[in-house]
Amino acid sequence: MELYRITTEKYAYQLSSSGSPNRWNKKGEFVLYAGSSRSLSTLELVVHRNAIAPEKKFKMIIISIPDSDTFTKTITTKDLPKNWRKFQEYPTLQNIGSQWYNNRESLILKVPSAIIPYEYNFIINTKYESFDKYIKLIRTENYFWDDRLL
Repeated sequence: MELYRITTEKYAYQLSSSGSPNRWNKKGEFVLYAGSSRSLSTLELVVHRNAIAPEKKFKMIIISIPDSDTFTKTITTKDLPKNWRKFQEYPTLQNIGSQWYNNRESLILKVPSAIIPYEYNFIINTKYESFDKYIKLIRTENYFWDDRLL
């Protein structure tokens, strides 16, 4: 299966994580976020950046993950609190992701997108023992902003 991640050119040729906290992880947990489609990844970037800086060079990374469900734990909206999409629920979601990460429950955590809950983002544990064996950077593509997004 292919996943899509948009990043600045500096980080576009490697699969590494800064360990910065986000919706599904706490500080010091080294995970990669990727979307199930190019369009979902674009929406996620627009929302999280709050503003687009077109002068920055962005790239689209295409990541290969195993198709087998044995590598993935799936969280559905039914598994989450009622207001899980709200910023106030970050600690709850970070706890869910942190437990998954620290217990090494799987290589990949499949989670609903807070922007489009019927689509999924994928959290990849870069410290999981089989990360290098099963997660591959397939290619890096140029990424172009549509001026209507700016």
